[in-house]
Amino acid sequence: MAYVVTDACIGCRYGECIEVCPQEAFREGPNFVVIDPDACANCALCEMVCPVQAIHPVHGLGEAMRPFAALNAELARRWPQASYRGPLPEADAWAARTDKLAQLDRAT
Repeated sequence: MAYVVTDACIGCRYGECIEVCPQEAFREGPNFVVIDPDACANCALCEMVCPVQAIHPVHGLGEAMRPFAALNAELARRWPQASYRGPLPEADAWAARTDKLAQLDRAT
């Protein structure tokens, strides 16, 4: 897996990452997107455009963020391919929040 989405995306899902991904590697849940590790080409375009700095290379994840590599892989197997729809309605309010993992909606 080259890149992973972390909890900064929860509740925001701005979507610029979806638009720039040449591999269509993003999968979409109700309030979060993840990167399919089998589809990611390690191009870093998504990391560059993320307005909340939620996307990171797996090799650069700190100890606290390492579980997101497995979470991205797990949810990518269950969630459908993402399509850009714009940010979630409360994205700007959610962007300022921290420690959002408990708010992750894992439904398909």
